[in-house]
Amino acid sequence: MDKTVDISWVDLSLGYLLLLIPVLIFLYFKINLVKDTIIAAVRMTVQLLLVGIYLGYLFKWDNIFLNVSWVVVMIVAASFTVVKRSNVSLKLYFIPVLSGLLISVLLVDFYFLAIVIKPEPILTARYIIPITGMLIGNTMKSNIIVLNSFYTSLKQNLSFYQYAIGNGATRKEALAPFYKAALKQSINPNIATMAIVGLVSLPGMMTGQILGGNDPSLAVRYQIVIMISVFVIGSISAVLSLLITNRFVFDLFDMPKKEVLKVE
Repeated sequence: MDKTVDISWVDLSLGYLLLLIPVLIFLYFKINLVKDTIIAAVRMTVQLLLVGIYLGYLFKWDNIFLNVSWVVVMIVAASFTVVKRSNVSLKLYFIPVLSGLLISVLLVDFYFLAIVIKPEPILTARYIIPITGMLIGNTMKSNIIVLNSFYTSLKQNLSFYQYAIGNGATRKEALAPFYKAALKQSINPNIATMAIVGLVSLPGMMTGQILGGNDPSLAVRYQIVIMISVFVIGSISAVLSLLITNRFVFDLFDMPKKEVLKVE
């Protein structure tokens, strides 16, 4: 199979011109996202350039302690981003979100590596870092949606929740409709993505393997287990994020704390 076509630095700079399209859309409709878009693009560029450097060293050294440490750094950074983008209190929500993400990543990551792929050693940098990164990256969206949806809905319908509590419902019973709506909104995009993958789109991992010269059938098998893992970890982390955070955001009278009502 032919060698992957190179992208020069000039070609890469031309790729940035595509960002003008959404920026012009934001300006036309007066959507306050231009600054966020530029900052995100700059951060992405710097971070990925650094990735190209330090991953080379991580793959070369392939030290289990360094590999696991970097996975922990990714989870912490992802948890921070989820809380910030969900418009909730960092002090109140960071530890619960971190706990939910850590548990779900450990469960799915271990199963994926130890049961499905079985690399030797299991925690080799070539597998654990990029695979964990893909799982975390796709999970963040589910967590942001579920937290934003749940707590925004709770704020907007607080009287309904208070009415249920006042009439003898337990916190679990009063929150049931909010759980259902938020989880459905969070998980539905992953179901839609899984349903049309291959028919409408070729995912990043599969495309990367094909461009890298791997057998398309091998790329397909990897992509199938990745899609399943992404869906599972997204579902688990969404549920855990809600269950764990709800143990911290209500007072002794089952009323949401003041920080909860500040959700934008």
